[in-house]
Amino acid sequence: MQHISGISREQISFSSLEDFICVDHPVRVIDAFVHTLDFIKLGFSVQTLKKEGRPSFQTSVFLKLYLYGYLNGIRSSRKLEKEAMRNIEVQWLLHRMAPNYHSISDFRKDNPPALRNLFKLFVLFLKDFELVEGETVAIDGTKVRASNSKKANFSQKKIDRQISYIDNKVADYMKELEEADVKENHEKVTNVLLKIEKLKERKIDYEILEKQLKESGDTQISTTDPDARALLVVGQVVEVSHNMQAAVDAKHSLVVATHTINKNDRNALAAITLEAKENLQVNTFTSLVDKGYHNGRQIQLCKDANITTIVASPEIVNTNDKGTTPAYMVTQFVYNKETDTYTCPEGETLTSTGTWHEKKDGKKVHYRFKKYSTPKCKECPVRNLCTSKADGRRAIDRSEFAEAVEENNKRYAEQQELYKQRQMINEHIFGTIKRQWGYNHTNLRGLEKVNGEHSLIMLVYNIKRTINILGIPDLLEKLKNWKPNYDRIARLCLKWIQFKLIYDYHLKTQKFAA
Repeated sequence: MQHISGISREQISFSSLEDFICVDHPVRVIDAFVHTLDFIKLGFSVQTLKKEGRPSFQTSVFLKLYLYGYLNGIRSSRKLEKEAMRNIEVQWLLHRMAPNYHSISDFRKDNPPALRNLFKLFVLFLKDFELVEGETVAIDGTKVRASNSKKANFSQKKIDRQISYIDNKVADYMKELEEADVKENHEKVTNVLLKIEKLKERKIDYEILEKQLKESGDTQISTTDPDARALLVVGQVVEVSHNMQAAVDAKHSLVVATHTINKNDRNALAAITLEAKENLQVNTFTSLVDKGYHNGRQIQLCKDANITTIVASPEIVNTNDKGTTPAYMVTQFVYNKETDTYTCPEGETLTSTGTWHEKKDGKKVHYRFKKYSTPKCKECPVRNLCTSKADGRRAIDRSEFAEAVEENNKRYAEQQELYKQRQMINEHIFGTIKRQWGYNHTNLRGLEKVNGEHSLIMLVYNIKRTINILGIPDLLEKLKNWKPNYDRIARLCLKWIQFKLIYDYHLKTQKFAA
């Protein structure tokens, strides 16, 4: 016989689903983990038996299916439905139950808060078994494409451009209409009138969008996913996206906090850092963060929460005036905290009146600052190297958050070796999720639902990495002996909701009450 022969299709055999799944198969981890959960305490919408109609599937069926799907790069509800009917691993996991794709899809849409709670619960599992230490945490974010095209995203500038185009086009059609009317070309008159009517309808749509934009107080509006925003991805590339944040523990590069926002990183540091502190249940830790997060107010909030930040300092740019040389840039002026004065490179003292000024953008107050100056500038022999202002005086602005920023910048300069670990700790996570698993976009709409899916993705990442760290037998044993603390989860959720309400108010008014 030259070739290997298969088994006859008519051959009768006696076997069970258990025979097809080895004892150290990853699917057993999903099964063991789900069986430890109290779905009601986690906030899942549990279906109950009704007087009429067919019985519903248990919540555990859908959760197992989604955990398996996301672990294996499958998140489409229709594809998951097919897997339940043809995949022996899924059949073992679900006891050969096969939910309809619509029910599968509804489970993910209806349970975003519970999925966030589930992620937090697994972080507590990692903490209980010392897989995370909560001493050094790296913070980063990545843009995930939203279910909203660029065409369906509008700013005031884009609306103005479209309305201007319509007005110009209508003007051109009016000229055509006059010419056709003179020549008594009735067919063309009718066609042009129809085109003008369509343009007027489009203009009304843009005017409605303009009204909605002004009422929202935001700078842009999206029509497909109202929470999606055009965000800078890299360089000058802009995509309509959501911004997935992650805090990663240094011990085993496990994610200890995650949430998704629709803004860039500049105002995101405090929220993700405080969430990590609450999830880890620690008093303090060191946070390693790239320069995109460098913001005085955010660094101050972390300091107030007893979190040590090492945020990369952005490159110093000479913004004073064209007359300032490098030797007389603001970094060369020394601040004295006791006297609340600056000393310039020439040894002169710059004082302040003590008045707080406000840096505003429209009605929003970004921060307060004091101005420092000295009358000695007029007599200074090198003032042409320091300033080119008409009055000959150099002024220094000092933000209310300057002290926290200076402390952070000093740590960054002195602890370069520690800061260099940031990329090794957290950046490969986003590479794995987006490049290897293909989760670079979301099909869900609205920040709440997107947060639910991203929590599920990060949970699956942690499960997969924990399997690699412990091995399946050891992980199964730990899950068997683990007693989840749902009271801690309730407290974590309450604290996060309280902080999020304050934080959202702060973003709108730029006034933060700690």
